[in-house]
Amino acid sequence: MSTTSAALGLAGLLALGAIPLTAGVGNAATSRLQLAASTLGDLAPYRAIAADTLKIVDKGDLATAKARIKDLETQWDDAEATMKPKDRTTWSSVDKAIDAALTALRAPTPRLAECAATLKALLAKMDDVGKA
Repeated sequence: MSTTSAALGLAGLLALGAIPLTAGVGNAATSRLQLAASTLGDLAPYRAIAADTLKIVDKGDLATAKARIKDLETQWDDAEATMKPKDRTTWSSVDKAIDAALTALRAPTPRLAECAATLKALLAKMDDVGKA
């Protein structure tokens, strides 16, 4: 099945209500179709890294989470020249949420609750952008 066919099939199921669209912060059911519809382009790869980082934080492994979020920073920065011109305001709002998560994880003494909260806020921001 091609990617286009899969996306169209998913869109049809969403339209019929066969698949509920929920945007819970850590919810894996967030539609890839929604994230792809963002004014910035497909945010799914960035969201996947953020969600993975949150899972690592939830296990209490802040050192590994700090290393994992570097992947998000690198990929986001690499895509800046393409995404930012599409919608500077939206790009900046997601960028600020990424920066908050980076700052929390890179603190001299990172706090588990703060790291989790900033990652949840980042995921919520990405989900909101995907709905727009």
